[in-house]
Amino acid sequence: MLSQETLPLEAAPFLDIANPETSVRAPAVRAARAASWYARTPYGLAILRYEEMGQLLIHKSLRQGSHAWPDHNGVGAGHFADWWRNTILVTEGMDHRRLRRFVNPAFSPKTVRTLMPDFERITHALIDAFIDRGTCDFMSDFADPYSGRVLTLLLGLPEEMGGRILRLAADMGLALGVTYKERLATIEAATEEMYALVEEVLAARQAKPGTDILSIMVNASDDGDRLSHEELLNMGVMLVFAGVDTTRNQLGLGLSMFLDHPAQWEALAADPSLDMAASNECMRMRPTITWVTREAIEDFEFQGLAIAKGTTLHLFSESAGTDPETFADAPFDITVERKRNYGFGGGIHVCLGQIVARNDMAVAYRLLSQRLTDIRAGGPAQYLPDSGNTGPVSLPLAFTARER
Repeated sequence: MLSQETLPLEAAPFLDIANPETSVRAPAVRAARAASWYARTPYGLAILRYEEMGQLLIHKSLRQGSHAWPDHNGVGAGHFADWWRNTILVTEGMDHRRLRRFVNPAFSPKTVRTLMPDFERITHALIDAFIDRGTCDFMSDFADPYSGRVLTLLLGLPEEMGGRILRLAADMGLALGVTYKERLATIEAATEEMYALVEEVLAARQAKPGTDILSIMVNASDDGDRLSHEELLNMGVMLVFAGVDTTRNQLGLGLSMFLDHPAQWEALAADPSLDMAASNECMRMRPTITWVTREAIEDFEFQGLAIAKGTTLHLFSESAGTDPETFADAPFDITVERKRNYGFGGGIHVCLGQIVARNDMAVAYRLLSQRLTDIRAGGPAQYLPDSGNTGPVSLPLAFTARER
């Protein structure tokens, strides 16, 4: 049974999550969760339990807090930091609602339905390229090119551009880990190149609109109000960046869960209708976004804890998703119906592209399980630090081709 009493601030556990060697899944985090619903960190507070995370995601005294991430890492300005502080991710109030109103139609279920056959085509083509070997590096042979090619579909670009987009998004994504400042030169160069790429694509869509997501955004209008060029550019960079990096990382983390639970892989192969459950369960147990950030806009009290204005709260997605108070001793199991997880955040800042991401990952897991059996580690894997945004860099895989 978890402790229900709120500890005084000075008595709460301390988690050094700014240290790249610290894992959000470490025994110290589990011990902290058992002792308290929150912990102290170098950035502010970490929220460790499911119920508290759900409440704080929508708390009226909090705003989206990711705008402060560059400052937390000692990066005052730069291409990435300047863009990051103006994205839809960190806008609030009427500005945020206005931007979402323009962009939401581009991520409708109808849009996703039209793309499903292409998700399947890309998946089979990538599997065909390595299945006869009986081995692959899941990241370089599947997750990387899959996420890049899916993104080119959304943007209406040639699929061969997927590699370039993937490289830029992966390099920019280093900013969301705890080694941000150490990788600053790479991050800045990628952000500058990404801006130039999106600027070029937007100019082409304005001259000759298509049916892709950027064209929908370019043409979006509400009583004559339209997105400005700067808003389109900012939104386009976010779409490309988030659309690739999150998917590739989450696919790799999901596959790592199936490697540890091969019976679940066979359950998916036997019942392909479990594909969406597989996508959701992977995010519950091993989310690429290991924390969602909020910031206090006023002094307030929560469960007896005084939280000062300006305090940063990192709401731990994985810790909440495995909270024994909510999920009991719930192992990785795609056949069990679960409460929603917070891998895509929540409240008004819930991920815009979650419908696309859930579906393209579901297709990938389903078709991979139908074609590969006896999956096992093919060598040592390499991972980004297990905090901030994480995922495999390399994931060697061995398997047997399933008879079709």
